[in-house]
Amino acid sequence: MSFKYGVILGKSPEILKGELPINKFCPKVSPELTKHRMHIQIIQIGKSKHHFIHDAEAEYLKRLQAFATVKVSILRESHVSMSANPQQRSKAVESEGKNILAALPKKTYLVALDEHGKGMSSIEFGHMVKRIKDFEGGNLTFIIGGPFGLSDHVKSKADLILSFSEFTFTHEIIRVLLLEQIYRAYTIIINKTYHY
Repeated sequence: MSFKYGVILGKSPEILKGELPINKFCPKVSPELTKHRMHIQIIQIGKSKHHFIHDAEAEYLKRLQAFATVKVSILRESHVSMSANPQQRSKAVESEGKNILAALPKKTYLVALDEHGKGMSSIEFGHMVKRIKDFEGGNLTFIIGGPFGLSDHVKSKADLILSFSEFTFTHEIIRVLLLEQIYRAYTIIINKTYHY
């Protein structure tokens, strides 16, 4: 099985079709290297629009190939302007939420990213990843909402609601931060020189 950064095609018509090409950031991975490894899925709303974000995502996805099989599912973003009223925003979040729920794997530890969630240190996050890898089936899914966040229904399905900071980040920047923290977690687990 080769690794490709891009879209995981599914039955839902709301999942965008197509894949980004394999490039120098995302080489192929042999089947031998992917056996008995953790499976991580990141479900996110909308594509990254900026090249520097895409490049950062690709870099950390490349690094993670040594530790886990990572899939990134990109779901369609509702086309609602930032000036939309609360009712329009709520409708967009509910619509995106339905597509997220339809894309969830059946057996996984589910983490929803939300500014009002639980905070963790990198060490604590690393311990959580190791626990899921060793004792909870090794399947881990992260959900990143769109500009207006996640629906209450989606958050109610999560095993953990995680906050990265009391600061506010764009939904694109948080993708890079998540990938970096997953990579950092693995370096903590194996005691690799990266986390100080």
